[in-house]
Amino acid sequence: MRQAGRYLPEFRETRASQDFFATCRSPKLCCELTLQPLRRFPLDAAIIFSDILVVPQALGMEVVMVPGKGPTFTEPLKEVEDLLKLRQKVDVTAELGYVFQAITLTRHSLEGKVPLIGFSGAPWTLMSYMIEGGGSTTMAKAKSWLYRHPEASHRLLRLLADVITDYLVGQVAAGAQALQLFESHAGHLGPELFQDFALPYIRDIAQAVKSKLKEEALPLVPMIIFAKDAHYALRDLAHAGYEVVGLDWTIRPQEARAQIGKHVTLQGNLDPCALYAPKEKIGELVKKMLESFGTQRYIANLGHGLYPDMNPEHVGAFVEAVHAHSRHINKHS
Repeated sequence: MRQAGRYLPEFRETRASQDFFATCRSPKLCCELTLQPLRRFPLDAAIIFSDILVVPQALGMEVVMVPGKGPTFTEPLKEVEDLLKLRQKVDVTAELGYVFQAITLTRHSLEGKVPLIGFSGAPWTLMSYMIEGGGSTTMAKAKSWLYRHPEASHRLLRLLADVITDYLVGQVAAGAQALQLFESHAGHLGPELFQDFALPYIRDIAQAVKSKLKEEALPLVPMIIFAKDAHYALRDLAHAGYEVVGLDWTIRPQEARAQIGKHVTLQGNLDPCALYAPKEKIGELVKKMLESFGTQRYIANLGHGLYPDMNPEHVGAFVEAVHAHSRHINKHS
């Protein structure tokens, strides 16, 4: 999950004078924001600071960050004809080269201390933003496309999958050592729509990225899929071509392991709101989580991102508890 954020005073200070997406387009600032959490906490990896909506921007859409509202598309997709306004061929180096530069700069700055993770939004999640024009509690406009315009929906999802593939390969070429795909709006779909409009593209991206990495003699880095609230699809995700499946906090670790099997690594899944608890309670919750997942094929993490009003000391307590309890469990297993 994203490590940098408004919960850190140094993040707020760095970002104070800059528009959000202008910050995303500055390799120097992205590098600085990526490194900030690592200066505070003994994290085991770094996640490049960026945003999933840089992909729709690369397709020619304008996205602005509106204070108090969040990301907003000035002209969302309304009719099928609007697809013609999108770039049908995207040169990711030309459009998203600033992300690649940020990755390379950060990779050098890390000096091998921890690996660097790159990421992208997945096709359905990006499509839903592009049609809704921003966040939505129902995704009704985007879902109506799936029912009313299935062919056009597939055209858009295929276009997104192709751009995402090139984008992720470019991130590895720039120095990313693992990749995460965020299908953050999976929970709005349900089993049938997910099977038709999300899973095929999630699979295709994993297959195409690995194939292109081989062709270009680039490292075959581990890939992580996080499909929020998609418990109904865990078995499918386990066979979608990813080394790691991320989990949100609404599923029991034992249930997830039973569905996914022993050959795929699990990542997650503490409720981010647990970090509002006293530090001692955070330690207890982490201990319970680690004991439930076990020490094999498991990456301790939150089940989603951090919130702006969280106390950095409580984030530190979480990281500390993960390391302390992991050492204890490994020692006695």
